[in-house]
Amino acid sequence: MPAHIQSLFLDRDGTLIEDRHFVGAVDQVTLLPGTREALARLLAAGTKLFILSNQSGVNRGYFTLADVEAVNRRMIDLLDLGSAPFTRICIAPERPDEPSRYRKPSPRFIEEMLAEFSLSREASWMIGDRPSDWEAGLAAGVRVAAITSSSPQAEWDARRLALGVRGYTSLLEWADDEQE
Repeated sequence: MPAHIQSLFLDRDGTLIEDRHFVGAVDQVTLLPGTREALARLLAAGTKLFILSNQSGVNRGYFTLADVEAVNRRMIDLLDLGSAPFTRICIAPERPDEPSRYRKPSPRFIEEMLAEFSLSREASWMIGDRPSDWEAGLAAGVRVAAITSSSPQAEWDARRLALGVRGYTSLLEWADDEQE
């Protein structure tokens, strides 16, 4: 992985693990193909990894924040990249209809992590499978890519193209492209 990728902001569901619509139980966690290999390369190159995840299932009452943390721990166990491969995991539990400073497409989590860890916008990426992920990255002034493996809705693909966001079938495909 090139040294120019200083930090990577990642959505969780549909980017790292299968999106099963409100993942709130550890038995629902399945890594997407190539995720472990891509993250291993990034970590080996010294890239700081962050997860930024909207988890409205918490405020909808579908599961608790402790359930979200258990899902994250299960994902980390499956990745087998050490006990703390992510520099920070940021969760926005609000529903879309609730006021929120952090729920994507808000760039606030990205902006705060850039400042806290003295990271370069030009050497940072936001990768996710939904328009809110891409919009958060663009608003924060970082590079953006889309993971399209979760069969995005037609309007999502149209939005991705309108925003000029390149799509990849997996995180590993993106990593391979960035290595060239």
